[in-house]
Amino acid sequence: MERRTFLTHLSLGATALAAAPLARPTHAAHHPARSPATRGLAEPAFRPLPLGAIQPAGWLQRQVRLQAEGLSGHLDEFWPDVSQSQWFGGRAEGWERAPYWLDGVIPLAWVLDDANLKAKVKRYVDHIVAAQRPDGWYAPYPADASARPYDLWAILLANKVLAQYHEATGDDAVFQAMRRNLEATLAALDRTPLFGWGRFRWFEGLIPVYYAYDRTGEPWLLELAGKLRAQGFDYDGFYAGSDISSPTPRRGLWTWEKHVVNTAMALKAGALAWRLSRREADRQSAARMFKVLDRYHGQVHGLFTGDECLSGRSPTQGTELCAVVEAMYSLEWLLALTGDAAYGDRLERVAFNALPATLAPDMWSHQYDQQVNQVQCTINPDHMWSTNGPESNLFGLEPNYGCCTANLHQGWPKFVAHLWMRTPDDGLALVAYAPSTVRSVVRGQPVHATVDTDYPFRESLRLEVAVEAPVRFPLLLRVPAWADGARLRVAQGRERPLRPGRFHRIERQWTGTTVLELHFPMSANITRRYNQAVALERGPLVYALKLGETWTRVNADKPHRELPHADFEVRPSTPWNYGLLVDEARPENSVRFEARPVGERPFSPEGAGMVAQVRSGGGCRTGSCSTAGRRRFRPSPRPAANRSRN
Repeated sequence: MERRTFLTHLSLGATALAAAPLARPTHAAHHPARSPATRGLAEPAFRPLPLGAIQPAGWLQRQVRLQAEGLSGHLDEFWPDVSQSQWFGGRAEGWERAPYWLDGVIPLAWVLDDANLKAKVKRYVDHIVAAQRPDGWYAPYPADASARPYDLWAILLANKVLAQYHEATGDDAVFQAMRRNLEATLAALDRTPLFGWGRFRWFEGLIPVYYAYDRTGEPWLLELAGKLRAQGFDYDGFYAGSDISSPTPRRGLWTWEKHVVNTAMALKAGALAWRLSRREADRQSAARMFKVLDRYHGQVHGLFTGDECLSGRSPTQGTELCAVVEAMYSLEWLLALTGDAAYGDRLERVAFNALPATLAPDMWSHQYDQQVNQVQCTINPDHMWSTNGPESNLFGLEPNYGCCTANLHQGWPKFVAHLWMRTPDDGLALVAYAPSTVRSVVRGQPVHATVDTDYPFRESLRLEVAVEAPVRFPLLLRVPAWADGARLRVAQGRERPLRPGRFHRIERQWTGTTVLELHFPMSANITRRYNQAVALERGPLVYALKLGETWTRVNADKPHRELPHADFEVRPSTPWNYGLLVDEARPENSVRFEARPVGERPFSPEGAGMVAQVRSGGGCRTGSCSTAGRRRFRPSPRPAANRSRN
C-alpha cells in the first residue's frame, strides 16, 4: 500500500486533558538496573543519558534555539496535519505526522530546558494518554481494524515518542499507556502481520520494547521483539543481493526496499536485533550496509543519494531530509550499541554538513531533496529525480511531500542528547564533539562536565569535569580517525599523544574541577569522487564554493505559505562553474584556511566560522569556499582544472 494513498481520515472524539504537573526527575532516576530478570538482552557498549542531562552551549545552543524559534516550535500552531491531528483530537491526518513532530520537539524542549515547549508537549502527550481506549489502542487506530487495516508504523513511532517523554519526565501514566499498547500490538501481530511501512520499519518498534523490558523484565516483551523481527523485512538478505547496487533510474520504479528513509532507518536494524539474538553478524550489519551504500550511492557528506529511492553516486542526485535526520538517529544508536568510534566520525560529518545544508538559516523552511552539487533550487518539471516531483529542492513549508515537514525536528536535539553516554562500568563517554554541558550521577556522586569549543570550526577543545566529592570513574574520549597528531593534556600534566579512530580511556580519581585540553589537528584533504571530481575536506567539514544567492518567493497562493514559513526558489547571483587548481598530494600548498568568528546563525553564509582560499580554473582566480553545511548552493565536488591550460 502506497503511503500517499494510505492516509485516510479517521475521526477522533474530543477528550479531557489531564492536568498533572510535570515531574522533574534526577538524571540518574531512570537508568535501568541490570537485574537477573532483565538479562534477556545483551548489554550495549554505551547507554544514552536520560533526556535533559545534556544541554547545548556556544554555537550549538544558538543553533538549537533558532530551531525552537522557527518551524519546530510553531508548526502545531498553523499546519493542519499537526494542529488538527487525530492524535490530538482533530479530524486531519491520523498517522505519522503528529508523532513525527513530537519525536523531535520533545528532545528539543528538554535539551533547551524550555518551559513553554515542555508545557506544549505535555498537553499533547496527556491527550494521547487520556484518549487511549480500554483495549490499549490509541485513538487514531480504527476500532474495526480487521476490516480497515492500519499500518502499524505510526504505532511503533508513537510508542518511541512516549518512551522519550517518560525518560524525560518519569510520568508513570505515560509508561503504562505505552506498555498497554505494546500488549495490544503483540496480540494484533497474530491477527494481522506487519505490512507496508511497518514491515520495513519493524526495528523502530524494538526501541520502546527494549525500553519497557529494561524496566520491567517481563518476558512477553521479548516475544514481541521476536515477532517484530520475524515479520519484518530482511535487509541483510537484500544487501547480499545485486539489486542494491543499481541506481533507481530517472522516473524509475518506487520500491520499499530502496526507499532512502527506510534505508537510513534500517542502518540500526541489525544492531538493535543483536541485543535479542546476540549474533555478531547482526551487530556488524550496519558496517556491511555502509560498505555497499558508500560504494554504489555514497556522497561526500557521509550519506547516500535517494530521491526518493537510492539513486547512485552522482552529486546532482538528491538526498531526502528525512533520510538525513533518520541516519543521524541510526548512527547515535550504532555508537551506543557497538561502541565503534567510526560511527561517531560519520555522525559528525552528517550533522555538520548534510543536516544544516538542507535547512534555511532561520530554520523556517527546508528542502525535501538536497544535492551535494547544487547550483539552483527551483521548480523544475525537467528534474532528474528518480521518483520525486519538480518542487523537491525548493526551500519551503512542505516541498514535494509533507513527511519532512513533520520529521525534520529531531536532527539537532537528538544530536545534543547523544553527545555523552554512560559506560557499562558506570563511567562517561564523550562520543561526539560540540559545545555542551552534562549533569549526571556517576557512582553515586553528582558530576558536572562542560565542553568549551568552537569545534568543528576549530581544532581545540577544553573540557572541565567537576565533582562535589572525590570519585573514581572512567572517562572515554572519541579520537576521530582523521586526527593524526591528536593530543591530550589532563590537569596541566604532560601532553600525551592519542591514537586516532578509537576511544581513549582515562581512569582516575576525580576531585574538584579537572581541566582537560584536547587538540585534533585538521589538515586539508583532497578526495576524488564521482567522474573524478575532487572534494575539499578538513576535519569533519566539507567545503563548497561561496556563491551569491537570490531568493524569490513562490507558491504564495498555496495554503499556509504565509511568511515566515513560505516557499522560495534560490538562484546563484555569481559564477559557479569553476575547476580547482590544487596539489592533490600536498593540498596545504594550494589551500589556505582562515578562521572567522562563528556567527549568531552558525549555519548561514555570513556566519561561517572557517573559510578556505583556493585557486580555481577558468580564470585562474582565487575562490572562497566555506563549509558545505552553510551554503544553500553547494558546488562541492569540483572538476580538477587542467594546469596545462593556465
